[in-house]
Amino acid sequence: MKTVLQIVLWIVCIILGYMIYRSVTGPIEFDKVKKERFADVIDRLKDIRNSQEAYKTVNGRYANDFQSLITFVDTGQYVITQQRDSSYMEFDPTYGIDMLKEVKIIDTLGYVSVRDSLFKNDTRYKNMMNVPHAQGDAKFEMKADFIDASGYRAPVFEAKVAKNLILSDQPKDLVARENAQVSVEEVNGTAITVGSLSKVSTSGNWPPIYDKKGEQQ
Repeated sequence: MKTVLQIVLWIVCIILGYMIYRSVTGPIEFDKVKKERFADVIDRLKDIRNSQEAYKTVNGRYANDFQSLITFVDTGQYVITQQRDSSYMEFDPTYGIDMLKEVKIIDTLGYVSVRDSLFKNDTRYKNMMNVPHAQGDAKFEMKADFIDASGYRAPVFEAKVAKNLILSDQPKDLVARENAQVSVEEVNGTAITVGSLSKVSTSGNWPPIYDKKGEQQ
């Protein structure tokens, strides 16, 4: 009987020891996984933003869906222009003499591929809609619209993904704590977002640390 009790106590001690160990190392491991995954997701959102900015430069608005955006990257071209000053003489009927007129002339120098400009030989843009590390076939949410900005009809877009999708295999209590983050060093809120549908902005909601090519300090 004494031996059985010792075995039970030994098992309880092991379980308690493991629980204490996990309570200490769990958040550390979670933070490491979170930062690695967030860095990959943010890199993907940067690709979306760069592609959208190119789309707007050519079309005057943002793409509302990924298929349009990917097709544009595949086939779109930037126009390369050069502006120069010029002048000529023109008869002015008011003064009855030829007068110098100054004008701006824009010359088209050529075209450059959007794909080559943004991605070189990399074809990762073809999968920009897919959320890294998410379970199943998860996609980024993306929408484009126009808003009134001081009387100007301004194009806007937003792309985002819920943190829950990126961290779906992680401990629920730690994910809940992450969703409640409020810190200048963390991604605040329940989603990682780039752009906005309520204001003219193409910024992301991540801290500057993730703008160093996804490297963590």
